[in-house]
Amino acid sequence: MNMWWRSVWPPVVAVLLFLGAWQLAVVWLGIESWILPSPAGIAQEAVSGAPGLVGHTMATLRLTLSGFAIGTAVGLALALLLHLVPWLRTALYPLLVISQNVPTIALAPLLMIWFGFGLLPKIIVITLVCFFPVAVAALDGLSRSDVMMMNYMKMAGAGRWQTFTKLELPHALPALFSGLRIAATYSVMGAVIGEWIGSNKGIGYYMLLQRSAYRTDRVFVAIAIIVLLSLIMVGLIAMLEKRLVRWGHNNRDDHDRGSRQEVSV
Repeated sequence: MNMWWRSVWPPVVAVLLFLGAWQLAVVWLGIESWILPSPAGIAQEAVSGAPGLVGHTMATLRLTLSGFAIGTAVGLALALLLHLVPWLRTALYPLLVISQNVPTIALAPLLMIWFGFGLLPKIIVITLVCFFPVAVAALDGLSRSDVMMMNYMKMAGAGRWQTFTKLELPHALPALFSGLRIAATYSVMGAVIGEWIGSNKGIGYYMLLQRSAYRTDRVFVAIAIIVLLSLIMVGLIAMLEKRLVRWGHNNRDDHDRGSRQEVSV
């Protein structure tokens, strides 16, 4: 408990100091609320507008989860394919990196032209922002397996599938989850960008409406919801990581001991 509190209180104090300085600056400098609302004004607007925001938040959350699941699946499938087929990795990896130099927001008009205003272009946007960190992190993790254990397994007669499931995959889990945490954050951003393309609900749609009405306080409320959704996504990934990485370590350690025993015999 003490260790938890020691790791939590510094960022909490930093955030409170930042909000306090923001509040004082708005009051002392007399800044108009449509330019920069105070934190107290934003909180008041969040409470009063909460009933109307629930539907928008749930729409964005559903879109985020759908896009994140698809983007993660695409990223993992691509990483496995490139890992298992080395010549394909050599051929496609540069294209994979180059593709990330194209801003996702710049592709939005093309996606709208090709796929209309339905759900598909929004899912594609989220997939585009999610698959790259997952694919790169998984590839990096799969390529960093313990060389000594790899040799042990080969000497013990392990097949390709056994090597992959017992050594490479458990070793890759920490790196994979690093990519998933990044993708989880990007997925919320991708959902909001997708709603900017064309939608009649969601936090992105809500932001566009409030921007047109110069309701800066409501735009800040939308930003706060986006941050909250991102934190929830990252928290869920972290919880899953604790369980699976522990399994990966146990699985790998058990197999390490087994392989050493076989080799020593």
